[in-house]
Amino acid sequence: MLDVRADEAPRPLTVDEVIGCLQQRWQASYDLQLVVRRKRLYFQVMWAYLEQQSFPLDETAYREHIAQVIDVVNRLAQAEVVRDWLGSTRDRPRLGKALSLPLEGAERLEEFLL
Repeated sequence: MLDVRADEAPRPLTVDEVIGCLQQRWQASYDLQLVVRRKRLYFQVMWAYLEQQSFPLDETAYREHIAQVIDVVNRLAQAEVVRDWLGSTRDRPRLGKALSLPLEGAERLEEFLL
């Protein structure tokens, strides 16, 4: 259970924190995606990563993309859930298989996604 005092707001995720966590856990800057399936929102760690020659984004575009994903996570108040999951999941992204975390707040999806 998260121990947050009433006077402490949940700490939002930052781009540097998330990229640092990805690199520390899996030694790669994996792509992140938000996916909607059956009116559920999933935070996914994809198998493609920035350090691959075939990765379609440069570092600046990658950081901007990660910032957009994290912004939605923070606005849904799911930062701590994602932070805990990234730090504790036992699986790792593999070719063709993303890691997937269902997020709460699906009733507000239209507010964040096109």
